[in-house]
Amino acid sequence: MEEVEWMPRQPRAEDLRVGLISWAGSYLTYEPYKNTVTATAKGLGRRQTWEILVSNQHDTQAVVRLRSLQGLYLLCEADGSLCYGRPRTSHHGCFLIRFHRNGQWTLQCIISGRYVESDGEDVFCTSRVLSAYHMWTPRPALHVHVILFSPLNHCYARADPTMGRVWVDAPIPCLEECGFLLHFQDGCYHLETSAHTFLSHLDRLVSQPSTQTAFHMQVRPGGLVALSDGEGGVLYPQGTRLLLSLGSSPHGGEEWFILQRCPTWVSLRSKSRKFLSVVYDVEVCAASEHVSPMSLFQFECDNETPTLQLRSANGCYLAQRRHRAVMADGHPMECETFFRMHWNCGRILLQSPNGRFLCIAANGLLMASATIPGPNEEFGIRLANRPFLALRGRYGYVGTSSEHDLLQCNMDQPDCIHLLPCRQGIYHFQAQGGSFWSITSFGTFRPWGKFALNFCIELQGSNLLTVLAPNGFYMRSDRSGTLLADSEDITKECIWEF
Repeated sequence: MEEVEWMPRQPRAEDLRVGLISWAGSYLTYEPYKNTVTATAKGLGRRQTWEILVSNQHDTQAVVRLRSLQGLYLLCEADGSLCYGRPRTSHHGCFLIRFHRNGQWTLQCIISGRYVESDGEDVFCTSRVLSAYHMWTPRPALHVHVILFSPLNHCYARADPTMGRVWVDAPIPCLEECGFLLHFQDGCYHLETSAHTFLSHLDRLVSQPSTQTAFHMQVRPGGLVALSDGEGGVLYPQGTRLLLSLGSSPHGGEEWFILQRCPTWVSLRSKSRKFLSVVYDVEVCAASEHVSPMSLFQFECDNETPTLQLRSANGCYLAQRRHRAVMADGHPMECETFFRMHWNCGRILLQSPNGRFLCIAANGLLMASATIPGPNEEFGIRLANRPFLALRGRYGYVGTSSEHDLLQCNMDQPDCIHLLPCRQGIYHFQAQGGSFWSITSFGTFRPWGKFALNFCIELQGSNLLTVLAPNGFYMRSDRSGTLLADSEDITKECIWEF
C-alpha cells in the first residue's frame, strides 16, 4: 500500500470561536432575556462566546459576522445601539475587523462606519473616531488543552523535557508531548507542557510561570495564532531542527500556527491482553504486548450519534472489508469506516456497518464476525496521549477555589487531574498536590483524599467523556458551581470536554 500523508483536520466551529475583552477587562456578552449586549462579565462562558463568520479577509482586516451559541447575530441599529437577532439585509450585522499590531481588534459597522465600544458596562456603536475604548482583545474560546500546527512546515510543536526545548518536528500529534495547556492571565498567555513546565522567552522550559513565560497572542479567524514577547520578538521554528524560539525575522508566515484542540489517541486491548496494532501496512491484529506507535488510534466521534472512526498512525482509518476483515486502509468519507460504539463498565464494543461486532479471530486478526457480543468482543481502552484531564462542563472548568473547600465546576481555568490507570477504563484521580480525589456522602468532591478511588471514564465524542464516580452515579456540573456525582442517567450536564 502506498504511504498516505498525514492530513490535519479541517477547522471546526469551536476553532472559530472567541471571547472579546473590552479595555475594562470585561467580556462582550449577549443577554438572552433582554435582547441586549453588555460588557459586564468577568469570565468567558457560553454567553461570552462568539463564532466569527468570515465573508472576506485580507492580511490586516476581515469582513465578518459575529454569531452567538444560540445562533443569533450581533447587530448594530441606526441609533447606535447594539442588540442580537437575525440580519434584515445583506449588510446588516456585518463588521469590518481590523487586526492591530498589539493583538487587539476593532469592530467597525459596515453600514454606519462607527466603531463598537464599551464604557465598562454598556456596549454601543456611535463614534467614527478611534480611541482606546474601541479596542477588543480576542481570546480563543476552545478548550485550553491544545496542539500547535505549523502549516508552513507541516509539523506539530513537541515539547522535549530531556532537552528542555520545544521543537516543531512532529508529523503526527499522537504523543502527549504535542499537547499544551494554554493559560490566559492578565491579557497574556502561558504555554504549559504535558510535563507541567512552561515555555519561556529564553527558549527553554522552566518550572514556574512568570513574566518570562508570558506571551502576547495575535489571533486571526480560523484558529491562526502567533505568539510574541511584546518587545518585537515572535515565536517561530528556527534552525535545521526547527527549534521554537523568539526571533525578529520570520519568513513567509513562519510565525503563524493553527491552534486546535488536542486530539484523543487511544490504545485498544483484547481479552488476551494484546494490543491492537497495524502490521504489514494495513492488517490489524492483536499481537503485541506493548504499546507502539502503530498501536495508537485517533478517536474521532460524531458528537450527535454514537458512531466512531479510528484513524491509524499510517493516516488511514479502520474499515470493514471483504470476508469481514477489518483493515487500516479506509478514507474518512467511506461508510465502512464508521463503527457504532457500546460501553460496558469502561470497556468498549464496536459494531461494524454490517451489524456484526468486532472480535479477534483465532489467527489474531481483527474481524467483524460476532452476531451476539460477549467478553471476547469487549476491548479495553486507554487514553494514550493524556497523562491528565482538564475538564470543562456547561458552566466552566473543574478546579479548586480559595472560597470553597469543595471542587467547583464553574472556574475560568482548570486544575489538572492526573490519571493513574488502574484497569482498562478505570482510573484514579490525583490532584495537583499529590493527594487523591475523595467523595462525600452528598456526592460532592474534595481534592485532598488519602486513598485512591476508582473512576470509570467512557468516551462520548472526539473530545467528550462521562465519568462514573465511585458512588455509582455520573459526575455532573451544577448551576450552583459545585461539582456533583448524583445522576443516574447521562444528561447534558454529565458531558465533559477534555
